[in-house]
Amino acid sequence: MSGGLALKSTPAPIVACTIARDVQTFDLLIDDIEAELGEAWGDLNFMEAQAFFVQPEADDLEFVAVAVDDEDEQDIELIIRVIEQAKSKGVKVILIAEDVSPPILHRLLNAGTDDFVPYPLPEMAFHQSVERIRAGQSIAEAPAAEPAAATPAAPAAAVAPEAATPPEPQAPAQIRTPTTSMGDRVVFAVQSMAGGTGASTLAVNLAWEIATADKKNPPSVCLIDLDLQFGSTSTYLDLTRREVIFEVLSEAQSMDVDAFKQALQTYDGKLSVFTAPTDILPLDLIGPTEVEALIKLAQECFDVVIVDMPTTIVQWTETVLNAADVYFTTMELDMRSAQNTLRFIKALQAEDLPIDKVHYVLNRAPKGLDISGKSRVKHLAESLNIELNTQLPDGTKQVTQACDHGTPLALFAKKNALRKEIAKLAKTLHDAIRAEATAG
Repeated sequence: MSGGLALKSTPAPIVACTIARDVQTFDLLIDDIEAELGEAWGDLNFMEAQAFFVQPEADDLEFVAVAVDDEDEQDIELIIRVIEQAKSKGVKVILIAEDVSPPILHRLLNAGTDDFVPYPLPEMAFHQSVERIRAGQSIAEAPAAEPAAATPAAPAAAVAPEAATPPEPQAPAQIRTPTTSMGDRVVFAVQSMAGGTGASTLAVNLAWEIATADKKNPPSVCLIDLDLQFGSTSTYLDLTRREVIFEVLSEAQSMDVDAFKQALQTYDGKLSVFTAPTDILPLDLIGPTEVEALIKLAQECFDVVIVDMPTTIVQWTETVLNAADVYFTTMELDMRSAQNTLRFIKALQAEDLPIDKVHYVLNRAPKGLDISGKSRVKHLAESLNIELNTQLPDGTKQVTQACDHGTPLALFAKKNALRKEIAKLAKTLHDAIRAEATAG
């Protein structure tokens, strides 16, 4: 890849949203609304919904899905006000209810609900509900067939992300055409612009998602942890740190492919990992020549190489940047990330390094309907003169739990919002690589 990756920079317009105490409680609803709308939806809690409906942006909504269960009965007045606000804006309301008592359900339906679907969602029920409200039908006019899910069918929403047919991201920037196949050694690097912005989490999960992106013809992927002092990929994948790592790093120039392979560990038979050393080592233990040799060894053996970099800029950062096809940098919506990113850009410009390879990733980005947050993101991008094309949501405590368990998010919390976005990024990269391999 000759430059940065031009992923979709303009989010899809929001035409619907879920409103719930915690939408993650209704994971089948998340699957169904993604299958229906792709990325053109957001989520709000009840207090956020009240504030949002007084904003002019609420006029663009087509419908909302209000999801409640028995724990929400104490907040019935608040929920009714939200429904009434939606109706006052001309927004259709689909009520999703689980274990709600008949009197409460009766009040919610009478508050102006346009359609009702029980939870867990019966197969195709949400799709049919959306079709009804788009056709202008009320609950009373809905076909009598839906035997109201006394015994709900197995949820069709438990579909793999690729089956959900969200809008495809824009094609990435042109990739350097491989001379043979997809295995012509693509290199990605990930570096944090400030501690705790999720660089290692992105590197580990991106590596896993690419390694499993194609069930029939999976690419071979190697994850290299070059944070010699506090690298955590071994922790995040529950792998042991081995003494041989120090030997390979020290003698990379004279090391052969077989010796390099012996230093690797495999996660679940699908991802090869070169972990950080057992001991804390000075970052100048290795130099540009050792790092270049290490990456070349990995490229000889694997289709895709992902390098997890230390936060610190070192002598061999330039080596990795030159070798990388895309250099991902993670940041957050705060002053330290902004200042460090500005200094990073200036350093690259001063040394005339290929800054076009840098792809900025905003972690813990505001949710789709957070208007003030979106404004801050725009201001940050403009002030740094960069594009924040990849924006990752907060993965919440599930990310920490997955890391502590030594498991990728795809295996620990498949429906986690952060995992889904990383999977989309991985698919975009994988498709771009294959497209250029085919063209070549």
